[in-house]
Amino acid sequence: MRLIADVGLLGLPNAGKSTLISVVSEAKPKIADYPFTTLVPNLGVVRMGHSQSFVIADVPGLIEGAAGGAGLGVQFLKHLSRTRVLLHLIDTLPIDGSDPIDNFQTIAEEVSRYSAAIAQKPQWLLLTKTDLLSSEALSLLKDRLQVAAGPVFIHCLSAVTGDGVASLLQALATYLESLDEEERAAAERLDRAAGQEAHEYSIALREAKRKQRLGLSESLTIEDEDEDKDGDLDEVIVHYEP
Repeated sequence: MRLIADVGLLGLPNAGKSTLISVVSEAKPKIADYPFTTLVPNLGVVRMGHSQSFVIADVPGLIEGAAGGAGLGVQFLKHLSRTRVLLHLIDTLPIDGSDPIDNFQTIAEEVSRYSAAIAQKPQWLLLTKTDLLSSEALSLLKDRLQVAAGPVFIHCLSAVTGDGVASLLQALATYLESLDEEERAAAERLDRAAGQEAHEYSIALREAKRKQRLGLSESLTIEDEDEDKDGDLDEVIVHYEP
């Protein structure tokens, strides 16, 4: 099933994606304090009053090596090809003690490696769980991220306290509504290019895995063929909540 959404959430596991979508929509993904809680993409509708709404997609967390299939990364990276804007969530205080800037760069590199077209999509950076940091520490982290990311929109948010949620949603709604006909056409062309790149990358990865197995065995078994579906988007179930 090809997932289509206005906003696609990406980031490492436990970055706060599922918490965010559960706060801003009626989607109710599984939320827990351990990696890979989300195993299938979830869609939710964000309603801004009676006449305005947009769809947001919570894609399972990516890890280093996702572009090569690690953590079922190829299946989930494909979904990003059908979004208008990417919202990259960055945990300000990762439970494993890793550096948030390093984590941002890891995901950015995986997306670029997988698809140049997806990497060119409009991308906003979202520092999450900001209630866990002092204002001074948060300001320093935001400055470091701006240096690492360049001229890109950075927003700070705590889904737990609600700080920054309303302003983020309003900014997204305004951005999506402001896209004129020419920009929408350009976005659609980029969507098609990203989808084609994703398809070609998956085929190439599948063939590479097949050749690797052939190097170990002269024939493929039925089980080998079944295991080779991690590039097939239709194998991924999508949960949708209005």
